Amino acid sequence: MSSAPTAPAAAPVTASVRRWAVIALAVGGFGIGTTEFVAMGLLPNIATTLSVSEPTAAHVISAYALGVVVGAPLIAALTARVPRRTLLIGLMVAFTVGNLATVLAPTYGLLIAARFVAGLPHGAYFGVAALVAAHLAGPRDRAKAVGQVMLGLSVANVLGVPMATWLGESFGWRVAFAIVVVIGLLTIVALVRNLPALADMRVTNPMTELGALSRPQVWLTLFIGVVGFGGMFAYYTYLNSALTTVTGVSVSLVPVAMMLFGLGMVTGNIVGGVLADRSVPAGILIGLVATAASLALFALTLDNAWAAMILSYAIGLSGASTIPALQTRLMDVADDAQTLAAALNHSALNIANAAGAWLGGLVIAAGYGYRAPSLLGAGLALAGIVVLFVALAAARSRRGQSTVGGVATVLDR
Repeated sequence: MSSAPTAPAAAPVTASVRRWAVIALAVGGFGIGTTEFVAMGLLPNIATTLSVSEPTAAHVISAYALGVVVGAPLIAALTARVPRRTLLIGLMVAFTVGNLATVLAPTYGLLIAARFVAGLPHGAYFGVAALVAAHLAGPRDRAKAVGQVMLGLSVANVLGVPMATWLGESFGWRVAFAIVVVIGLLTIVALVRNLPALADMRVTNPMTELGALSRPQVWLTLFIGVVGFGGMFAYYTYLNSALTTVTGVSVSLVPVAMMLFGLGMVTGNIVGGVLADRSVPAGILIGLVATAASLALFALTLDNAWAAMILSYAIGLSGASTIPALQTRLMDVADDAQTLAAALNHSALNIANAAGAWLGGLVIAAGYGYRAPSLLGAGLALAGIVVLFVALAAARSRRGQSTVGGVATVLDR
């Protein structure tokens, strides 16, 4: 009697396949980064077109951030059983549809709804993309692969946002989001062509994923991101005013500082991936220490234009260098609920964005001037270090290990 036929073996994932898959994932990150930040530079255009005030138009930014915060855990949990390749393609389709709705929205209310929809896939896409990249790269290079995926978000600040902003100012703000739609379509094609089947990636279920919310280490790691990154966003939100009022540079030089910040983020994602592959906790610690130092120096040397420009690059580098390590640590501490935990990282970073801008505004309103947000940011980065050591100490205590032995002992993998 003949035996039942066996399923054909999956094609081997070669180095070339891995490289093109990561590039496809990074292109999606480029599109997401472009749509997230381009609205900030086009608020006057949006306000004029829709006959609303500029502060009212700013709600399109809040609507997108709210979509990220809500969508990341919701989508990650509800799609736990969906194969990872199918899920990533579906998320990019949803992202593209949300941006197409942004282009076509005839009224302010529909524009707000469209931005919320466009934000929903953001966190889940990056979370799943990070897991896929780490899976394809293997344990030795997983953080580096995560950093490469996040590189798309950083490159968006250097190329995508300036390009889309210029087109939006020249031809109308809807053109900027039409560019994002094109990037989304290109990403869908790239994912279909280059992403392997990923049949060996384990899927879970909604209840398993929701189990991440019961793990203290997940919450502590998310809190590191909320606190530590809040400072970088406090600096970035008020960079324009700090440079023009304190440093005294022309407003035409502000985009140069922002571009240097973006270039720093590109470098930081690469450096951070290498550091995290050696030690995840050390990668977080080094990034936060460097962030605190560069923010403090920026505030203290803000009178000098050259120093302000160089430190803008340093702040972008140090801040972004912690992202691969944070993302990797969430994947480690979540156990079998990695999709939800990885997605929640981007909810945390969006909360940090909102909190940093709000706290920076408070210290300015209190009369401390435009140096204050960066000094506040340095303090928040130091607070993030405190949370990191609390998390590491709690993890060791749970395993019944002593934390005596200094930083070297606490920061081993």
